[in-house]
Amino acid sequence: MIDPNEAKVEALLDIINTSAREAMAEYKKTGHGVPGVDAGAFHPLDLATDGLALRKAIRLLEGACEQLNTILAPPQHTAYNFVNNYNWACIDVAVQARIADILDKHPEGLSVDALADKVNLDKTKIARVLRILALRGCFKEVKQDVFANTRLSLVLKSTNNSGCFIGYQREFPKYAAVLHETMIDKEFARSDKAEHSPRAFALRKEGKNNGFWDMDDAAHDIFHRSMVGYSEIQNSFAVLHHYPWANVSSVVDVGSGTGAMSIPLAKMFPHLRITDQDLPETIKRSRDIWKTNAPEALLDGRVEFVPLNFLEESPVAGKDVYYLKTVLHNWPDDESRVILRNIRKVMGPNSRVLIHDCVPLHPFDESDVGANEFSKDHKAPKPELLNFGGHATHQFDMLMWLLFNGKERTLNELKIIGQVLPCLDTLTSNLLQFTVPVLV
Repeated sequence: MIDPNEAKVEALLDIINTSAREAMAEYKKTGHGVPGVDAGAFHPLDLATDGLALRKAIRLLEGACEQLNTILAPPQHTAYNFVNNYNWACIDVAVQARIADILDKHPEGLSVDALADKVNLDKTKIARVLRILALRGCFKEVKQDVFANTRLSLVLKSTNNSGCFIGYQREFPKYAAVLHETMIDKEFARSDKAEHSPRAFALRKEGKNNGFWDMDDAAHDIFHRSMVGYSEIQNSFAVLHHYPWANVSSVVDVGSGTGAMSIPLAKMFPHLRITDQDLPETIKRSRDIWKTNAPEALLDGRVEFVPLNFLEESPVAGKDVYYLKTVLHNWPDDESRVILRNIRKVMGPNSRVLIHDCVPLHPFDESDVGANEFSKDHKAPKPELLNFGGHATHQFDMLMWLLFNGKERTLNELKIIGQVLPCLDTLTSNLLQFTVPVLV
């Protein structure tokens, strides 16, 4: 008789093998082969807007590897690994000191002595930080005490939008540190208001009460750059390839920021008439970003900029698609319904609302979510992997909780708040998977 637990391990090994080969095949399709762990330049696939097939393979690969380790390792080992991880602190050092920028000028490598002089930090401590990161393929020690970039560390350059988002999170650990305190505090424990988020609690302990959106010009610029990086990390640009934009004439980017999604949308689909709507100060910045990154759309009159407070006003009327990219996850259900109701007031007979957010997958979620291919593409292979074993979507859910008391919603939760609308498309990401189930 076959041991069922042993059979699960064998099944996980099969998933790992199959998924790794699928990922390798995607790299080979580019004609550039599979990247090395110490490659010093980006692979063309790293910069592709549609890495959907690769992401699907990696999701299963990560999930199976994590689950296999949890099964075979002693539980105390795995539990301790949950907290015994300071990669984030080392990444912060590298980002703040702009180590990747410096090493980019020395592809053959730079001695730790010279590097320490350039960043004005202790050479022994810098070496310790870089060696921890090099264990994960972020930087490499080409010979003793000489370090160089890898394609992973290149993400940390100050010019990289994903690196900007990573650096933007440097204060977030202190918000996580008070999570339990907020869950037992009489005022905070059962509130879903933004003013009762862990961030607000942590800042109150420091004698501060500034809201998340209270930023000066420099902070706003960093935030909007990091939102582009956030979209890169999420593989959000796959929406350009996996939604029928060719059948759409006009789109309103509700809460557009400075055009992180609408600028590439305008470039790929020049027939679209695009309306960017956000708060007045953001719209002002947005014009300047478009002048630099998509001047042709401005010259052709294909984009308009209209200020909007979506909690108090409705967007422009009668457009084909009202697009909400990572907007609703910032808000509790009541405010989210207000945003959607304000959109409903101006929808035409053929208008649709397109919600683009991360969607956590739970093993006991109802299966009748009105989804066409969703049920097929979002079921993990046997043995069942919880959320495919990946944790990124749930970590983003934690981030929304820490910052705003917000949350990433399941499809059923989106369906509930979407009942205020006549037509809702949900473009579900999970950082890598895009489908378009239609909820009516």
